[in-house]
Amino acid sequence: MSIFLKDQCHRPVQLPAAPQRIISLVPSQTELLFDLGLEDKIVGITRFCVHPEKALKEKRVVGGTKKVVKKRLIDLQPDLIICNKEENTMEMVEICSSICPIYVSDVSTLEDALEMIQHIGHLTASTEKARDIIEKIQVSFQQFSDELETKSALYLVWKKPYMTVGRDTFIHDMMRLAGFENVMGTHTRYPQLEMDQIVKQRPEVILLSSEPYNFSENDKAEFDTAFKERSDAEVYGERGRTTKANLPQPRILIVDGEPFSWYGSRLLHSPAYFQKLRSELNEN
Repeated sequence: MSIFLKDQCHRPVQLPAAPQRIISLVPSQTELLFDLGLEDKIVGITRFCVHPEKALKEKRVVGGTKKVVKKRLIDLQPDLIICNKEENTMEMVEICSSICPIYVSDVSTLEDALEMIQHIGHLTASTEKARDIIEKIQVSFQQFSDELETKSALYLVWKKPYMTVGRDTFIHDMMRLAGFENVMGTHTRYPQLEMDQIVKQRPEVILLSSEPYNFSENDKAEFDTAFKERSDAEVYGERGRTTKANLPQPRILIVDGEPFSWYGSRLLHSPAYFQKLRSELNEN
């Protein structure tokens, strides 16, 4: 029986039957395929598909998330390739669509992620398993979100230049669900900031991500020093001039980027990580 749906970029996806040879160019969705019980049907992945651990040991690597080797794609004779609007390039999507049907996800919120899981379940005849994963994710987030105190936060994903996240990103929605108010929430995509601009935002918390840039303890120390050096300087904002005596210093934390940015079945583990993170903040 043929399978049809429109992907999250509103592209029609038509398959004559459930796919038997799948290539995934999206790390979080590769893990989802494994968790849907489709391990035997996965023939190709990227070098960034690190979950589950056995994926890179057992599956053919066709390239990265920004560049693939077309010949490898063709040689694997896929009947479905899974892509993502943000993680993959338009050139990659065009290459893949010339080979076989493709599904392109576009995930900016938890609801988008749950829809994507439902779509993949439908396309791969794994509807019941997909529904089970979705329900478990929903329950986990509902249990975590009760009576959560909000803290203002800045989440950084890159250095040189410093890059943060705006309101139309998946990380922004995960910050919200984790109880953080994104101080860059009026901006879009991935704004670039200088250190002075970061200081002027005056967040209660600075979250330094482990990916895509892997922030270190040295980076954390740089931020700590920058805030202390500027604490007796003028800070612009609605509250006007502030002095060193009453300028609060932010908590600076290095965080695991996966719970904030992986939007497949790894979401099952995100609420527990957020709870641990919030407990750490509340203890000090």
